[in-house]
Amino acid sequence: MMSVEAKTEKRIEILAAVLLAITTVVVYVAHRYIPFMMDDLWYSTLLYEETPIQSVSDILKSQVWHYQNWGGRSVAHTILQFILLTGEQTADVLNVLATFVLAYTVCMVTKSKKTFTLFAVIGMMFGLNANWKMSMFWESGAANYLYMTIFLMLYAYCYLREISDENSDSKMDVPAKGLFGITVWIVPLGILAGWSNENMGPSLWVLSVTVMFLLWKEKRKIPVWMYLGSLACLMGSVMMILAPGNAVRSEQVKEGEFGTLWQIFLRCYGECKALLEFLFPVVLILLLLIMIKKTVLRKEIGRRTLLVIGVAALSFGAMILSPHYPDRATFGTMMFLIAACIMTAKDILKERSDLRWPLFGGAVFVWLRGMYFCCEYISIYWGWIQ
Repeated sequence: MMSVEAKTEKRIEILAAVLLAITTVVVYVAHRYIPFMMDDLWYSTLLYEETPIQSVSDILKSQVWHYQNWGGRSVAHTILQFILLTGEQTADVLNVLATFVLAYTVCMVTKSKKTFTLFAVIGMMFGLNANWKMSMFWESGAANYLYMTIFLMLYAYCYLREISDENSDSKMDVPAKGLFGITVWIVPLGILAGWSNENMGPSLWVLSVTVMFLLWKEKRKIPVWMYLGSLACLMGSVMMILAPGNAVRSEQVKEGEFGTLWQIFLRCYGECKALLEFLFPVVLILLLLIMIKKTVLRKEIGRRTLLVIGVAALSFGAMILSPHYPDRATFGTMMFLIAACIMTAKDILKERSDLRWPLFGGAVFVWLRGMYFCCEYISIYWGWIQ
């Protein structure tokens, strides 16, 4: 016979699966009613002229021009133009798939691949998102944040799996076998991760260096692939940040019209707005979970969790170098904070399995908020809400 704990887990898994099915339908329908707009229309062309892109060759030509004249996010915008080239219906399907793929990569990072975890991650992606529409449904935003964060999470997974979660030289959580062929494919993955966003790429490079330092401190052999991946990530970040197009674009920023002190004030204001408005819900949930773990269970925060929080903190702090910090730019930071939430909740359940239902109820509550946003948009489109 199944134990009470096993029955509870099975029921939660079934409910999570049902809610994920509902999520898939709602998200797809919302995608169908959000058209290509704003930058999508421009990136549907060769950029330097209004001729629509019609082939891979056209995409390559437009990206060469883009790198020289507008910005360094060549990887994200190449993906964007491929998506736009497929048409709206295919793009909608790809975006829904990307949403689930990203959620699964978070599950990989947290070492929890249960249906409940997948549901909790997706629920938080929508329910805690500062701008769900512009970061996940707007094609340009999805390419820059939704798709690129998949590479970031996969890159983080490769390094985080190599260290234990204990603040010691314990190797209990370290997998015995390495990832097949990683010495070969870590280089392109590192370049993709580094060439993602100006704040996220360097943060992941710091993560790779930190993990190697921890291995060195434990007197463990550092695999060759770690060096290659770290260098590739650094190279991708440099290629993105030093793109000639960034200099061209920065000349059009109005911030230079203000004095130095006023510029410092505006950037500090942007950081505060991001923390206390855009990221506040996910930070609050993470702090509550950490409080439960430390004060109630008397457990320390694991190294993996601290490293994930560190990536989020670095990516957040790096935006002080940017004159703009729009709400959608917090997406990558939010995803790493969500990963930290899952890792902390997982540790809590190890000690207190009786908290499964309360934690699942909290996940459902957050999920309802995300689905409310999507259903509200659909209802407005249908004319049910005037």
